[in-house]
Amino acid sequence: MPETHPFYSARTHGFVRVAAATPVVHIADPKANAAEHEALIRQAGEQGVDLIVFPELSLSAYAIDDLHMQGALLEEVERQILELAKVTAETGVVAVIGAPIKNGDRLYNCAVVLANGKVLSVVPKTYLPNYREYYEKRWFSPATRRDPLVSTVSIGDGWAGFGLDTIFAAENRPGFIFGVEICEDFWAPLPPSTRQALSGARILLNLSASNIVIGKSDDRALLCSSQSARAMAAYVFTASGWGESTTDLAWDGQATIHELGAKLAEGPRFSMESHLTIADVDVDRIGLERLRTGTFADCSRMELEQDVFMPLGFDGSSEAADFPLLRPLDRFPFVPDDPARLDQDCYEAFNIQVQGLMRRLKSTGSKKIVIGVSGGLDSTQALLVACRAFDRLQMPRTDILAYTMPGFATSDGTKSNAWSLMTALGVTGAELDIRPAAEQMLKDIGHPFADGQPVHDITFENVQAGLRTDYLFRLANQNQGFVLGTGDLSELALGWATYGVGDHMSHYNVNGGVAKTLIRHLIRWVAGRDDMASAADTLNAILDTEISPELVPAGADGKIQSTEATVGPYALNDFFLFYITRFGLKPSKVAYLAHQAWGDAARGAWPINTPDAEKVEYDLATIKSWLRKFLIRFFQTSQFKRSALPNGPKVVTGGSLSPRGDWRAPSDGNARVWLDELDANVPEA
Repeated sequence: MPETHPFYSARTHGFVRVAAATPVVHIADPKANAAEHEALIRQAGEQGVDLIVFPELSLSAYAIDDLHMQGALLEEVERQILELAKVTAETGVVAVIGAPIKNGDRLYNCAVVLANGKVLSVVPKTYLPNYREYYEKRWFSPATRRDPLVSTVSIGDGWAGFGLDTIFAAENRPGFIFGVEICEDFWAPLPPSTRQALSGARILLNLSASNIVIGKSDDRALLCSSQSARAMAAYVFTASGWGESTTDLAWDGQATIHELGAKLAEGPRFSMESHLTIADVDVDRIGLERLRTGTFADCSRMELEQDVFMPLGFDGSSEAADFPLLRPLDRFPFVPDDPARLDQDCYEAFNIQVQGLMRRLKSTGSKKIVIGVSGGLDSTQALLVACRAFDRLQMPRTDILAYTMPGFATSDGTKSNAWSLMTALGVTGAELDIRPAAEQMLKDIGHPFADGQPVHDITFENVQAGLRTDYLFRLANQNQGFVLGTGDLSELALGWATYGVGDHMSHYNVNGGVAKTLIRHLIRWVAGRDDMASAADTLNAILDTEISPELVPAGADGKIQSTEATVGPYALNDFFLFYITRFGLKPSKVAYLAHQAWGDAARGAWPINTPDAEKVEYDLATIKSWLRKFLIRFFQTSQFKRSALPNGPKVVTGGSLSPRGDWRAPSDGNARVWLDELDANVPEA
């Protein structure tokens, strides 16, 4: 399938490509500044940019003082605005530039919105700084809401809209809606962009001059990040740079793009060349986040006056150009690429699990817990959490009763790892061979295996899983303790658990809110701690073991039962899980993002300490195939299991699947609508 299919275009999936422009400044020379603007707008067009924003007063320069009042300069600014408007028609880019604009007998510091060859509207600055090094009220009038909310202004021989409360919406690009504020505006307690966001703007622009002093860049980045998070929007900021007058001030040309609190892109500071900072903003995701967060809509109804905002439409380009996605995209949404952030996430996740278990121990008065240890990832993580909880409560680890329970397919390697781990951690370890009891049960129910036939069906598997759980619960009764669960978030999403027993059921499950991919890194994180030196080798051996339920004996070829061969790679399943449950994205968009993240192993960063063997890639056909299976499992065949989950702490930002928390769904649902959307919009290859 050629990559001209709409699926391969970011625009198809609700992305808007934005650019923060940092032009070289020519002091009080609108024609030269316009040439810089034109070059950057054309460059943006070649790179598929939809929306470009320039710094404050970018056509005239900012620090020109009384020259702002010169008629010749103001007339040249108007001429150059009209010339740049023509460029937007040729490139298909919406441009927002900074300019001093006369309206009546007042001069305003403005953002001028150009689109489709026209001056769409002019947005004046609301808050004018007049303290320390700023004296804007000497030249400009502040825009207030006592002025007419929407009026017009003469630009050349034509007229354009003029007003504060304006948002701009693309008529053919759902969610491509933006608002504009200027520099000091976002330092105010109630920035204009807050009202714009409440009115529907999903992209907020800030044209800034903002001189630089030590530490100010961090303050600006903090404001951009926090405003994008609080307003549930994208925030694009660009400040004046090289060429601006340094009579008393200096300029660094800071440019950042944030979305929902996260930084998508940051440009170089103190550059001496004109440049663009570009990122793809997910306006679809922003809309879904607002939809699921009722506080946003409630605030909009409470704070906005009726008919305050006047949206202005423009024709947004919708050509399905195939540009690689320009934004950070973790292959593992539950495992960040940044080492410092990963360390912090592991610290928090581990301690959330520990804190939850500590509270349950205290509230029940239990002195002991019972846990099944298989030598696999999940039981290892649960046992590590248990040890830490007992240590913090000053309870002896010997009161952690750990059992390895070999069945018909238990390997020597996993059993050896289980024993090594229990010994290294100093818990009370024991072994219960479930095979005699399983053979008796299979015989009692007349299963063919009891007659020597190699029938390894679901009954054969679940007899073993059920017996293990029976033993653990009765051992908990006998020892006045409770059973600690081991099943993880990924298994619950896939329904990869036997109902009522096995990984599904326990008295308390510390792993129920932790995805499989994160559990791998949590174990690596714990293995690297100084106080875990005695268990480090065993933990690393467990990490190197293939994920398997070990319920069916190896075949004639010697291959053991593989979980991922049945349910799919956990790396992909966790990716699907995050974007479907956290944001409610359509399957086609999830497939697109997965293809961007996993289509090329050489592109993008990997979490620290990821083994080379795990650095794999998946083509679109593979992604679509496993996504189809995930949708069936998640929406159709396994919700009844999630409707009966034991307690356990929510851990990751993607949420939990507890029926009492983030995910509530009918047990009798079906996957048709998701499968139809996938098939209709994702090519076969």
